[in-house]
This record gives sequence, structure tokens and C-alpha cells, in this order.
Amino acid sequence: MKKFFLPLVLVAFAAGIATAGAVTLDPPGNRNAEQPPIPSASTHRTQATNTTFQAKYRKIYALLANDAKLRAKIKDAAAAYGVSPIHIAGALVGEHTYNVDAYDRLQTYYVKAISYLTSKLSFAYQGEDVSDFVRRPQFAACSAKSDSYALWTCREGVWNSTFRGKTVDGKSFPDNRFSAVFFQPYYAGQTFGLGQLNPLTALQMTDLVNKVSGLPKLDVGDPNQIYKTIMDPDLTLDYVAATVKKSIDAYRTIAGFDISQNPGITATLYNVGDPDQRAYALKAENERRRAAGEPEKLPEENYYGWLVNDKLSELQALF
Repeated sequence: MKKFFLPLVLVAFAAGIATAGAVTLDPPGNRNAEQPPIPSASTHRTQATNTTFQAKYRKIYALLANDAKLRAKIKDAAAAYGVSPIHIAGALVGEHTYNVDAYDRLQTYYVKAISYLTSKLSFAYQGEDVSDFVRRPQFAACSAKSDSYALWTCREGVWNSTFRGKTVDGKSFPDNRFSAVFFQPYYAGQTFGLGQLNPLTALQMTDLVNKVSGLPKLDVGDPNQIYKTIMDPDLTLDYVAATVKKSIDAYRTIAGFDISQNPGITATLYNVGDPDQRAYALKAENERRRAAGEPEKLPEENYYGWLVNDKLSELQALF
């Protein structure tokens, strides 16, 4: 993969500012001159529907460009959470370019949202509901977490360390993400709605969304309402904004980087998830580099975030 070598002055700037307690502004733009590799699953999914990434990008861009009400909703959600609307637009563009095709009209999402209130959904693995699963003693340390983000992040961490790919109490568990095993009742990897959120992310963000937007808190025991929320544009955009806000906060407080001016990075984190864990990993890497007298590593976009930065002038023109 071909890398973009930052000017020496920029490297010196990044290395010089990020001292203990300081926050480095992550400069706008891509770190990679060429787009990082796109996962084969995304390529196969796009080929199977007889379309292209470029066609899918133009479709979601057209939805944003042609629907002034949608743009207004995006701006309102962004303002409520103190982020730029370009971060939300970037998340939507990335998801609908590399995940599923966008619908032609916003109204279709509302219709789909209502349909989930009549479906019979459950969050379970091999007959064990997730509500019962998280009562296992391995999750006891998480019970003290009162905030939904801390609670479900803790539970996800226990899954990764104790259950993922292992046999526990005579039951084997897949080597797969917590969200894919328990929270996608149709098939693993499935996400829905304008923001293509998965239910676990929605559960993590529900306290913040309740506090900022006043929306009712989601209950893991009511999968139908969670999916309805994910599908409804009047509700899901607040969750997209909250997710972006959490990523920006994590990188500022943990890794010492202000990524609020780089939508390619926030889009990358929206795509890959686990912003806290990734911020800690970046912090550890830069502590090692500083100790060795090396320049710091800046946050780096993946293929998804690379597209957002590459199309930034087009997206900015919308807002």
C-alpha cells in the first residue's frame, strides 16, 4: 500500500504538540495517497447486486443532494451533539457505498421502520437470549456500570476476552463479534437503516441520546423497538451523531488527538467501531514512539474513511 509522506513540518508539528496532557489537531486529509484495500465481502456484495461502488456513491449522494429535509435533519442532529454535519454525511456515504445501497426516497425508511414493530425479533444465540447471557457470572464486573455506553462496552469486552471463539460451561461460541452473534437476528453482519447502525451500538448510545435528544431509552428486551429506532430517520440520525461524538471524545481524552476536523477518521471509526480500544492502542503506540525518539503516528483512515476525505469537497457543498 502506497503511503503519503507528510511534510516534515507537519510531522514535527504533530510530534511537538502531543506532550502529556496536550491535544494534537489531526490535520484534514488522507494519510494514504491511494485507497486502502476494500474488503472482499464488500466487493462481492456489490457485484452480486450488479452495481458498482461508484454507482452506489452517486445514489446516496443524490439522496442527500435532492432531499432538503434530510439535510436539515442532519444539521439539527449535528448541532445537538456539537459535531459538524459533514461527519454524519460521511458516515451515511460510507455505509451506503460499501454496505447496502441507499433507497431512492427517504419515505421508504419510514415504511420499513413501521414494519419492524410487527416482526417477531429476538437477540439470542442457540436459544440463549442475550438478556440471560449477560447475567452469567463472567459479566459481574459490568453490573456496576450505570451508563449504557460503559455497560455495553464492558459486556462486549467480556465477550471478547472470555467467550469469543471459546467453549465455556460446555457451550462453544463463535469467533465473531458480539454484535454479529447476538444482535443480528436475520444473519450475521446485518445492519439497517439510513445510518446502518447495529443494535449493540444503539444500546451503547441510548443514555447519551436520551440525555441530549430526550428520546426514550432502548431496552435490550425489546428488539422490535430497537430495530424500529434504527430504521426511522427521525430517530436514527441522533444515534449516528452520538456515535460520532463518542469517537471524537475518545480520541481527544484517551489518545490526545482532536479528530473533529477530519471526517475521514470519524467515518473510519464509525465503520470499524470500538473507538475507546483503538484510541488506547494509538496512545500506547505513540508512547512507545516518544520513548524511542520517533515521530508520533497520526490517526489513519481505512478504505471507507479514505472515500469520505476524497469526496470531501462534494460533500461539503451540500451543507
